[in-house]
Amino acid sequence: MKKWIFLLLTSCYMQAVSALDVSISYATFKGIDKPYIEVYLHVAGKTATYHPVSDSASQATMEVLILFKRGEEIVKFDKYLLNSPVHQYPLDFVDMKRYALDNGEYELTVNLQDTRKPENTKAYQAPVVIQYGNDGLQQSDLQLLASYRKDESGTSPFAKSGIHMEPLPYHFYGKNASLLLFYNELYNSLSAVGDDFQVSYFIEQKVEGQPKTVMIGHKRLKPAPVVPLLIQMDISTLESGNYTLVVEARDRLKTLLSRKSLFFQRSNPYLNPTPEDLTEQTLAEEFVSRLSQEDLEFSVRAIMPKIPQQDMETVGLMLKQDSLNALRMYLFSYWIKKSATNPEGAYLKYMQVAHAVDQQFRSGFRHGIETDRGFTYLKYGQPDDIEGREDEPSAPPYEIWIYYDFPFTKQKNVKFLFYNPSLAPGEFRLLHSTANGELNNPQWELELYRDAPDQVDGDAFDSTSMKDNFNRSAKRIMSDY
Repeated sequence: MKKWIFLLLTSCYMQAVSALDVSISYATFKGIDKPYIEVYLHVAGKTATYHPVSDSASQATMEVLILFKRGEEIVKFDKYLLNSPVHQYPLDFVDMKRYALDNGEYELTVNLQDTRKPENTKAYQAPVVIQYGNDGLQQSDLQLLASYRKDESGTSPFAKSGIHMEPLPYHFYGKNASLLLFYNELYNSLSAVGDDFQVSYFIEQKVEGQPKTVMIGHKRLKPAPVVPLLIQMDISTLESGNYTLVVEARDRLKTLLSRKSLFFQRSNPYLNPTPEDLTEQTLAEEFVSRLSQEDLEFSVRAIMPKIPQQDMETVGLMLKQDSLNALRMYLFSYWIKKSATNPEGAYLKYMQVAHAVDQQFRSGFRHGIETDRGFTYLKYGQPDDIEGREDEPSAPPYEIWIYYDFPFTKQKNVKFLFYNPSLAPGEFRLLHSTANGELNNPQWELELYRDAPDQVDGDAFDSTSMKDNFNRSAKRIMSDY
């Protein structure tokens, strides 16, 4: 039965395939003895046809043909089988082949054929120009990367200069990408420059037909036989569109020595979202759709300390009416404003704090995040110091939170006084604060020490303080600094 179900799932994948989806790209480099070219393949696993290799796993196999022609002459030919990972579900899989070639002009042809479904194919052709020498500073082609990591083993075909580099498929940075990564090599700098030189890397976009630089960076390099360049650029605020990555090398006199460029695309739909961008269909693909009603409502309550005051009533009404779709929409809208490229990551990081706060300040009547202390912690962060008193004469338990630097209102030494007049576990209420915009109670001392009415300093109706008493610490703490 298990095998029958697996075969049925595999069959569904096969029926869903309409065409083999493969990203094919290349980059050329100058080798020690001869130039070489790297050909990169990235197969979208869901477009391949899988066959079972066990009761619970399957595999796809591609027949790959790579050839280089100069005119009508085939100068390099390679044919092999490329297997996907063995897995329960289709996974994308990659390959890279490296070929030494003489300088010259070539036509690169790459053909892939699904061995289980021969009509499922992918064909690619592109002109290739290789022209490396020993005169003048030269650059390799630019290689866009999906990721990189150290590789000291030297066994990975994707490794260069001790770094394992995974090529970026389709030269496309999607909505979850926050960094543009690229690799480039520079040659002959010792003989061509002989001194430190500068590389500028920038992103251009055509505006009314003219290139406009939208992002730029610089790096000073020392000459060497081969200078590897691995750069990352923050593109979290780069709008959706078509762009060109440009890398230039210049000497101390700003003379242009070499230049390489590469086209890429960027999708950043949540950078400046419109109502049309956020629909129920959109949310179905996002993390908020996976939250249970309990988790969803808790997550919304957890951001209440952070949301604008004018949203409080609306969000409170949505919670009261169990408007789940509206809550999901609001929660997702909140987090894409915090991180357009990784809203789920920002959400998860915040919720770690929210859950810890909930446990720390939980009371018998409500969530810890909804108590005054929990709300304040989430709104302003951890205080720099806390002064607490459990058994001060004539006063219920109280805490004074101190923030030495308070950028929210540009104040110094801001204090929050919480007290527990009911003595119920965790039921500390905000009595007074020196923060602008927060509860300010001029008669906080009278309220805190209400069990000592005979100690009021002056008339009880107008007074704002108690008589000095060595055993009373709150006034001293609130007055310090």
